Amino acid sequence: MISNLQYITQDAEFYTHAQLAKRACEAGANWIQLRIKNKSDEEWKVIALETLSICKKYSAKLIINDNVLLVKEIGAHGVHLGKEDMSTAEARSFLGSDFIIGGTANTFEDIKMHAVSNVDYIGLGPFTFTDTKQKLSPVLGIEGYKTILQQCKNENINIPLLAIGGITESDVEEILSTGIYGVAVSGAMTHSLNIKVTVSNFYSALEKSMTEKNENKINYIG
Repeated sequence: MISNLQYITQDAEFYTHAQLAKRACEAGANWIQLRIKNKSDEEWKVIALETLSICKKYSAKLIINDNVLLVKEIGAHGVHLGKEDMSTAEARSFLGSDFIIGGTANTFEDIKMHAVSNVDYIGLGPFTFTDTKQKLSPVLGIEGYKTILQQCKNENINIPLLAIGGITESDVEEILSTGIYGVAVSGAMTHSLNIKVTVSNFYSALEKSMTEKNENKINYIG
């Protein structure tokens, strides 16, 4: 099952990546994406093992950014691949069907490429400007999501799509109205002064949106 709320760690002044993962898990998050940049292989492995131990304690999934080899070596739950990383097709060939594979997309063409690779989910964005990523693809916004979701519907592509990029709790309802499956967030949790409230607010907004969507389906059928 792909979580509809995914937390992505980032470099932070007062917390390590593992500490960020622990904060999120303690607050109720069940999906952690470990996003590490500019570390040696040895450092990366130490951080990943520490974070995996935390995720196991809280029954959360650990997805590692970029590093397919490390995922297999330590037995993480899966990998998330950016547009400049190993292709999702190569990753699937290497990891097989026992690991979760997610890919980044900014266009419908990206989504079609990932669909052929049999990915488990796609992070679609950015929704709005974010300073988390150094190389930011063109911002999609609500209209961009609507267009891409309609293209997916037209071609029967049903992979879970998660909005990503500068998302806050107040954005969830409008984002899910486009047909998006869920959201992936980083800064909103990392910089939260009360992460338990923040995570709870995200889940509440997601549940409310999903309930309204299901009710609308029932009313439409009726």
